[in-house]
Formats: sequence, C-alpha cells, structure tokens
Amino acid sequence: MTASRLGRAAGLIAAAGGVAAHALERAARVIKAPLLLLYHVSIIALSAAIAASLPVTFSFAARRLLAYWAFVQNERLFLISTEVVVAFVLILVFNHARTNWRNRSLSKMARAAGMVHVTPRRGVLARRTIRRSKERQAAMRDIMLIGSTGLRTFVDPKGDLHAALQTCRTAKIMLLDPESRGALERARTIRNPAITQESLRRQVREAVDFLAALRTAQKSIELKLYPDPPLWKLAILGDYVWVQHYHPGLDVQVLPEYVFVHRQDPTSLFPAFYQYFARRWTDPAIPEYDLVKDEVVYRNAAGDEVGRRRFGSAPLDPSLGVARGGARPGWVRRKMARLISGAIAFRP
Repeated sequence: MTASRLGRAAGLIAAAGGVAAHALERAARVIKAPLLLLYHVSIIALSAAIAASLPVTFSFAARRLLAYWAFVQNERLFLISTEVVVAFVLILVFNHARTNWRNRSLSKMARAAGMVHVTPRRGVLARRTIRRSKERQAAMRDIMLIGSTGLRTFVDPKGDLHAALQTCRTAKIMLLDPESRGALERARTIRNPAITQESLRRQVREAVDFLAALRTAQKSIELKLYPDPPLWKLAILGDYVWVQHYHPGLDVQVLPEYVFVHRQDPTSLFPAFYQYFARRWTDPAIPEYDLVKDEVVYRNAAGDEVGRRRFGSAPLDPSLGVARGGARPGWVRRKMARLISGAIAFRP
C-alpha cells in the first residue's frame, strides 16, 4: 500500500510538473511577443466597439439623411453635382479594380516563371537591401557567378558579394577575359570614355588578386575567363538566382535585377539559368585560371592541358593545342600517333 501511494504521489507530482512547464512555456511565448498580443487585443476591442455602435450610427445617419434630403430634393444643381461626383468615384473605383486584376494576372505569370522579386539598383536603401539578401542567401552555400570584371560585384567592400564570398562554401566564378575580342567590343559599346580595354584589364587584375587572397585563406574558389561579350550577369546563391542583362551601350548597374527561386515546377526559369551556367562552365573553349601560379590554363575536350599563358599576354587558340614558346610534349606525341595511324590506314 505504501509503495502504491508513493507511486501515485510521484505520478501526480510529475503531471503537475508537466502542466506547470507547459504553462510556463506558453507564458514565455506570450511574454516574447507582447506586440502581437497587444495587436490581437486591439483588434478584438475595435471590432466590439464597432459592433456596439452600429445601431446608434445607423439611426443617426438615417435621421441626418432624411433631414438633408428634405432640404436638397428640389435643388437641381446639387443633384447634378452629386451625380457627377458619384460617376467620377465609380470611374476611379472600376479603373483601380481593373488595374488590380491585371496586376494579379501578371503576378501569377511571374510566380509561374519562378520570379519572386525585381529590385531597382538605384538608391542607397535598395543597394543595402540587395547586399543583405545576397549575404543571407549565400551563407554556407555554393556560389556560381558570371560577371564582367567583378570589381563592383565583389572586390569593392560595398559590393553585393564582397561579404558573401567570404562566408560561402564554394565559389565558381566566370569573368570576361580582358585580352579577348569580347572585352574590346564591350569597351567600345559602353558610352563612357573611362571604360577602355586597359581599364577592364586593370579591374580584372584586381578581381584576380582578391580571389587569390581568398584561395590562400583556404577558400574553395575557381575562376574561368570567357572570351565573348558578356550577355547575362548571373549570381546563383543556393536556391536563388539573381539575373541582369548586359545591354549594349548601358552600364549594368542602372538596370534592374530579377530574382528567381528554385521550385519543383517545370515552368520555372531557375533550371534554365542554372543549365546556362553549367554549360558555360564545362565548355572546353573557356580556359580556367590558376590562382596559385597566376596563369591562364587551356585544356582540350578530353580535359588535358594544352597550354598556359600569363595574365595580360595574348590569348591562345585552344584548338591548336600549342602554347606560346613551343609545343608541349604531350601534344606532340598525340599528333605523331594520329599521323602514324593515318599512314598505316592509307597503306595499300
């Protein structure tokens, strides 16, 4: 009997403790959200006050309306003015409703495409919001970036991805080769005398030095230099992609930036931009940059190295398999093997 009573007492104490803990947890939640509690109390009090005042309000409005109608029912000018005002108000209301309906349709199409935001680049607050959003989305995630020179994107301490590159997990970056025809064409199309091929070369050099410093700090950074004129500025940050268009003759900083999110929806444009980056990154015609040796590395379709050059020197033709200063032994052996096999096949 004593043991059973002790067991019951222990069960009651445990139940009381659980109830007390649950009550304390709920009280803590209420204390943590005083504004939310005040908001709900205010809404309830306001709705009760409105409901209680409806009979008095309607009776007062009815008496005043009858009094005014008895006074103005024979005033034609007042009636005409009232009709004009009511018609104007109705026009505004219906136009606003039509605009909202159209915006709702556009919003549905944007959501179907995976677009979640459009950000204007102008304004201090807008740039600060963009930078904070990118830092939050890139924290401990993979970054894939296609840009022009990278100076204002991540080299500048106020750039959108300056802090994001230091907190990300890995980064794959593609920048414009300043020695290519694409850089020359880009400098010629921008209507700014300060933008020249030499200035692009200097900006890319600063970006390379910044990425090399991150690589020295044990960051997983990979860099490639593409030769054609820039088309898209892409920043894939985890499940989000930020897109801008390099318009000929305009600075990309004045154009809006579109944000798409990754969803399990075949109509979303996120996979299209992701595949675009993946195809560009795996293209053997785009050389990689060795941040340790500070050299541009060319490879063939099989992934074999066919040449190197220093930054600032003339680009090589990857299809030739010849680096400046002579042919590499591996390429010579492959060439001789092809010639010998061709001669054997031609022998009668």
